[in-house]
Amino acid sequence: MPVAVYRGKGDIALDEKPVPTPGAGEVLVEVSHCGVCGTDIHMVLEGWGPPGIVGGHEWSGRIAAIGLEVDGWAVGDAVVGGELVGCGACRMCASSRPSLCEYRPPVTGDGHDGAFAQFIVTAAAGLVPVHDGVSLRNAALTEPLAVAMHAVTQAAVRPGDRVLVTGAGPIGLLAVAALRGCGVEDIVVSEPTKGRRQRALAVGAARAVEPTDLDKPLMPMDLVDEPMDAVLECSGRVEAMETGLGQLRRGGRLVFVGTGMSTPRLDNNRILLNELVVTGAYNYDAGGFTAAIDLIASGQVPVDLLIEPDDIPLTGLLDAMHKLAAGELVAKVLVVPEG
Repeated sequence: MPVAVYRGKGDIALDEKPVPTPGAGEVLVEVSHCGVCGTDIHMVLEGWGPPGIVGGHEWSGRIAAIGLEVDGWAVGDAVVGGELVGCGACRMCASSRPSLCEYRPPVTGDGHDGAFAQFIVTAAAGLVPVHDGVSLRNAALTEPLAVAMHAVTQAAVRPGDRVLVTGAGPIGLLAVAALRGCGVEDIVVSEPTKGRRQRALAVGAARAVEPTDLDKPLMPMDLVDEPMDAVLECSGRVEAMETGLGQLRRGGRLVFVGTGMSTPRLDNNRILLNELVVTGAYNYDAGGFTAAIDLIASGQVPVDLLIEPDDIPLTGLLDAMHKLAAGELVAKVLVVPEG
């Protein structure tokens, strides 16, 4: 089967591997679509990943074979998968925070091949069925939408709150959609690229501005004229992290959603004097995939605005990563593995 193998920083090669065999508790899925994630870009373009891996974790497909000790699934079922299933026994799992499971795999992956391939083996426990009427193409948004929904949970926002989203790349756009899905309408997006600002407005933001338009308070006790209840930092840019902190009201929350290699310098006095909360959003809420596919099926998510119109083959993956990193592509890129 064809696979896209990471060889080293900035290098992906198309290769062939045998179709894997599912073990106990696993299924083999023929991949329909796999999204390109910001983490994939970091792994490849910035050299995070170990050479030899096959990436891709935002996938949909159909079950092609079933291993032993798997019940409730049949060959041909349309599924999304890869959801982190916690151990169920540690302190974090007991508090319904499976993304922080004490036994979760490393951030750089557990060594198993991902879905930039024709087939993938995955744990049956992490599968979620695709609703009737939802295409496998649209269902591939489930994983990144679940990430965005977890960010909204971490922000603890409610209808009527005012929220800033910094960065209108694919995850920022999904964050806007997730905020609208939970009833938040006063959404401001900060984004340097005109096309992405326009797309954010189309997805549901009330206003889109350039990062330089955001005021920067002079003193740590000062607030901007229209402070935010929460900021979802989706760009991974140091400047956005630092500026985002200054946009909050007293008691507001800054949530880091996008990953980045550089470390910000946050004003500790601003955090102290205004009792701000700075936190992260890693992976998903408990049951996050089910909630995300339900939201997609509801029709409340403008999927056509969140997915690039043209799917790409594995041979176009590296070029797409470069274009996403440069802001030349606006929405989620979906890969269709060749058979």
